[in-house]
Amino acid sequence: MKLLRQPAALIAAAVLAVVFAFGAFVPQLAPQGWNSIDLTPRWENHRPVLSGWHLFGTDNIGRDVLVRTLYALHTSEETALLATLLALVIGVAAGALAGFYGGWLDAAIMRFGDLVGTFPVLMLLLVAYVFLEPVTVTRATLVIALCLWIPVARTVRASFVSLRDAEFVQAAYSLGASDRRLFLRHLLPNAGGTVIVAATALLGQVILLEATVEFFGLGVPSQIKPTLGNLIGDTAQGGIGPFSPIGLGWWTWACPAAVLVIVLVCANLVGDGVAAAFRVGERGY
Repeated sequence: MKLLRQPAALIAAAVLAVVFAFGAFVPQLAPQGWNSIDLTPRWENHRPVLSGWHLFGTDNIGRDVLVRTLYALHTSEETALLATLLALVIGVAAGALAGFYGGWLDAAIMRFGDLVGTFPVLMLLLVAYVFLEPVTVTRATLVIALCLWIPVARTVRASFVSLRDAEFVQAAYSLGASDRRLFLRHLLPNAGGTVIVAATALLGQVILLEATVEFFGLGVPSQIKPTLGNLIGDTAQGGIGPFSPIGLGWWTWACPAAVLVIVLVCANLVGDGVAAAFRVGERGY
């Protein structure tokens, strides 16, 4: 497999899998919960130390920053994976219908996508979140998916248009194959590489958008569920480092920020590697 010839992508995929595993199993790794407080006075707003197992320090009321970051990663990856899956389902369905049938259906779907695509995705998310108060994880997932299905639909449509007139499709059609059989047995399997590339590219974009909206305080509040974005945003709103009026140290934002950077870099490297393996230019877009 050509993906095995992409060492950077393989290393990034391994790192991403390990990070996501920590986030997925954090309830078992830290059963005390993300809001647990170390009541010992000396552990309030303490810098990272090996003693006491506060490896990434504590915040101003004694909550472990590493535990909160892992629970935030759990929420962020849950939102990102579900939003990516939903955007793929919508995008693949819309793109496949538009590319296969063409005509007025193609024009309607693509013109609607062009209309929505004229607005910046971040602006659409911000507006939607304002009208969806209070924002929950389910609502955030749905809004992100509805804003990001368009690039997937365009990619799948282009693939279906090129495959629609292929000789093997025409041969199957002449032998009496139904539209359903053409979709499931001939077109979708041959467009699978395009869909995989779109999925890997979309995952990093979803994580970044979700963190950006949470950073501005318009997503899920950290009092309800921590995310990587709202952990960084809560610290920034009070001032970072020694200039913070509530006395928060740099470690309270550095840990979630580092995890976010690692996830984004690895997701992009995996997307680039998959695109190169399937020979899809510019990560499928």
